[in-house]
Amino acid sequence: MTETLTPADVAFFRENGYLLPGRQLLSEERLTRLEQIFNEHLADKGDKLSDELDTPHYRDDRLLDFLLSDEVLDWIEPLVGPDIALWSSHFISKDPFTGRATPWHEDSAFWKGRFDDYDNIVTIWLALEDGSFKENGCMRVIPGSHLNGGFSENYEPTDMTEQTFHAGLAGVDEDRAVYFELGRGEFSMHDGRIVHGARANTSAIRRTGYTMRYFPSSVKMQDVPQNEGWKIWLARGRDLAGNDYANVPARA
Repeated sequence: MTETLTPADVAFFRENGYLLPGRQLLSEERLTRLEQIFNEHLADKGDKLSDELDTPHYRDDRLLDFLLSDEVLDWIEPLVGPDIALWSSHFISKDPFTGRATPWHEDSAFWKGRFDDYDNIVTIWLALEDGSFKENGCMRVIPGSHLNGGFSENYEPTDMTEQTFHAGLAGVDEDRAVYFELGRGEFSMHDGRIVHGARANTSAIRRTGYTMRYFPSSVKMQDVPQNEGWKIWLARGRDLAGNDYANVPARA
């Protein structure tokens, strides 16, 4: 049996929109393997920036061995339920001294119209290599901000030579921020509606991570242009919304 969340953990997550379990997500052997895969993708990125390695599992089935594993899903199930769909994954690398900042944002704001419900979409952020801390641009969140619904209209354009997104939330009270400082192999969990971001990497140490994002299979992925070509996997349990999955035969 792998570890999982306690009722107190779940209550904290529901109230605050995040959790720092303070645990290793993977065994040392599997963590090292994932880091090797990450470095392969980074070496093959071509013209992409180091923080643009999105949905690498689309082209590398080896990652599904991690994304669909009990050691990951057992942490997700107390928050999402027993019927779980894999939404996305993302390798992230902030290069020393040059990695761009991530402006304040809600993930849900970039998914508007893509689902019929936004409750209980959960992301695991796994720190690779040397870990993630303030100096190399760790993630930071505004506790409880997920309770505002996740669709703020207070976005302003950003300079994408310095920021990872084209827009960011204005007027965020940064004094309330909680910083996700993680050692190598540790992970955080956050609600898809929470306000979060990250400063640029001002250190000599590269910040690398892997995000794994899940939602309840009772949520319907909408038939909209933004979802064209997007692939999801049934990670655990049953489909409850009539979604199409990459790992489930198409309905006749």
